[in-house]
Amino acid sequence: MIYVVEDNDAIRETICSYLELAEYEVEQFKGVASVVESLDFKKPQLCILDVMLPDGNGFELAKRIRESHSDVAFLFLTAKEAESDRILGLELGAEDYIVKPFSPRELVLRVQAILRRLEVSHTTENGSTYVWRSGDQDLTINKTTHTVFVQGKEVYLTKVEWKILLFLASNPEELISRERILGECLDYLHDGSDRTVNTHLKNLRSKLGDGQWIETVRGFGYKWVGEPVQ
Repeated sequence: MIYVVEDNDAIRETICSYLELAEYEVEQFKGVASVVESLDFKKPQLCILDVMLPDGNGFELAKRIRESHSDVAFLFLTAKEAESDRILGLELGAEDYIVKPFSPRELVLRVQAILRRLEVSHTTENGSTYVWRSGDQDLTINKTTHTVFVQGKEVYLTKVEWKILLFLASNPEELISRERILGECLDYLHDGSDRTVNTHLKNLRSKLGDGQWIETVRGFGYKWVGEPVQ
């Protein structure tokens, strides 16, 4: 189930038509109030949110969704193209941020990529599991199922957060520059910047709890400092 929240009728109907052609179930909304009312009855996997809505703000709506349904993914589709808006969207945990005008076909491809990642991350099949320790904190990474656990509690990461975590943890004690992170982990953000990397690292650290997993080497980059358990 995908929610499309967009007050422009033509844009909303175009998005829904393309998603339905790709065989996705879609619910469409013109504003915030109807989304909030529907959440408890039809929980979506993904919300596509405009930012400027007639009865509220897409950023605030994303916060409300995350408070009650932490595993629902979302992306912003908006005319707000300023870097500060993009950074805010990423700080809120968005999987992606697309600026209008946009290609409906590209949007469907990005939606497919997000939903594939979500499907893999929720599977229960066994895979390659790695356990790290920092102080009294344990961190478990399963590379096959794309799942992360801190002290036994699953942590939900965005696609980019997962790629950064796996990239750093796969190169322990190696100093990784921001440029390498941009190239290896944020290849879909062609206009990526140091500030974008900083935002993703801030979000990732917050989700990983109190352990000191990632060290910042000022002026150079980052390195993984967790101790391997197995």
